[in-house]
Amino acid sequence: CLDKTPMPVNPQAPRAEDLLAIGGGRLGVVEAGVRKANRKDLTVFLLDAGSSVGGVFTKNRYCAAPVQLCRQHLSASKPEIRALVINTGIANAGTGAVGLQAAQQTCDALAAQLGVQAAQVLPFSTGVIMENLPVEKITAALPAAIASAQANNWAQAAEGIMTTDTLPKAFSAKAEVEGETIHITGISKGAGMIRPNMATMLGFVATNANISQAVMGQLVQELAEGSFNRISIDGDTSTNDSFIVVATNQAKHTPITDLQSPAGQAVKAALLDVARLLAQAIVRDGEGATKFITVQVDGGKTAQECRQAAYAIAHSPLVKTAFFASDPNLGRILAAVGYAGIADLDQNKIELFLDDVHVVTQGGRNPAYREEQGQRVMKQSEITIRVDLGRGQASDTVWTCDLSYDYVKINADYRS
Repeated sequence: CLDKTPMPVNPQAPRAEDLLAIGGGRLGVVEAGVRKANRKDLTVFLLDAGSSVGGVFTKNRYCAAPVQLCRQHLSASKPEIRALVINTGIANAGTGAVGLQAAQQTCDALAAQLGVQAAQVLPFSTGVIMENLPVEKITAALPAAIASAQANNWAQAAEGIMTTDTLPKAFSAKAEVEGETIHITGISKGAGMIRPNMATMLGFVATNANISQAVMGQLVQELAEGSFNRISIDGDTSTNDSFIVVATNQAKHTPITDLQSPAGQAVKAALLDVARLLAQAIVRDGEGATKFITVQVDGGKTAQECRQAAYAIAHSPLVKTAFFASDPNLGRILAAVGYAGIADLDQNKIELFLDDVHVVTQGGRNPAYREEQGQRVMKQSEITIRVDLGRGQASDTVWTCDLSYDYVKINADYRS
């Protein structure tokens, strides 16, 4: 009910000792008082010279000032990136020229402290839209953030970028390349306003692997497509979505210049594992979520139409509220598939499963299906919806959650 404290679905709070330090990178986290007192809300990520950095950002045309500046600083004509600065509490979106100036001042101040160029700094903000960033508080706190920077500060950074998240999100992995052990660690934040059209609200993944800057753009796009572009909580694409991949190039293996090479494939697979865990953690922490739902659509002519159908299901408030109530009102799923925009869809070929329960066959209710079977599955905290379109061999998967009373309460009270 409304007075319950929201909890993530099968939470996996990170332990600091499980997160791998990334040589060539240090993180500092402090309290700047951006919007609320007594919380760490400013994070800096300092990179040694020679790092490679790639990023993808929101496709929302009303994007935040830091997103605009990040795109400029990551352009091919700019020098290598040496630092990231992240504030929570205020998104610096919908703030016009004043917001751009604040983002630039933040970069200027951090660059001056580090002795680098402002174009070598990437700024990120998350929080309330249409409030001006208190840039003076951020710049005043930068020296302390720099002084606190350590290679093993990933757990603190995961907490420092949170807004309505109920727990920090961080994961690590290893890969072997030419006898070298590669470390990968990532953090993300997000719990609402989530329908990434590139990534999540904020996500950062770093590795000590040696990856050429020339392939970082392709790498970050492929990682986003396989992870953050597969999640939805409420269908809203944020103004601030940003996903950054950093390779500090500290490992001694041959530089990866081709992602299809054995080394490229090994590192990419490990990076993708971390990115998927971070993306799924956002869904598990969806505002008010009580269930983690995998939506798998098979039998499409293309992966794109499978994803269309999967997202139609994942976005539907009627589907999501039915799952919250454990009500097997499963015609709502069929209706979502029907309005997904798939041309020439033959409803008589559709099959629908809830986990192991065969609900629909040849477009109609399976004669063997009983409602108590559907309700049994829907009472679980983890559920798989599987739809077969009967049109081809393609498939795709997205991850989502239910929609509860608490989602309304959290978002109604967000600014208070």
